[in-house]
Amino acid sequence: MIHTEVTTEPLDVAAHEKFVADSRGGAVVTFRGVVRDHDHGRQVASLEYEGHPTAAAILAEVAAELAADPAVYAVAVSHRVGPLAIGDVALAAAVCTAHRGAAFEACARLVDEVKARLPIWKRQTFTDGTEEWVNCP
Repeated sequence: MIHTEVTTEPLDVAAHEKFVADSRGGAVVTFRGVVRDHDHGRQVASLEYEGHPTAAAILAEVAAELAADPAVYAVAVSHRVGPLAIGDVALAAAVCTAHRGAAFEACARLVDEVKARLPIWKRQTFTDGTEEWVNCP
């Protein structure tokens, strides 16, 4: 089973955990990527994610590639776009496998692939009034 979403709505990691519920699974690992109040020694005042129109399709592709691993029973991953506040969840992921080691490895691989391939860019505004785009080509 696969669930993916790019959305402006708040993300619920517990809902992602429910998406991957599978009676074969002995391990569910979740990840919550949270907006922090600092980056490289500077205080973040606000943050906004902007996504390319292909972002949802690429997220689905990444999840499908992970789900093709026979050790992975289910995958759920979502990324939020739009303005986010400090503490909001920007990336939610959950993976179900038979054993914990495989679940930890699969979830880490999922998050790494999403971060590497998803065309979603972050604009940070700092408390000193400066701003920067992160991961923007």
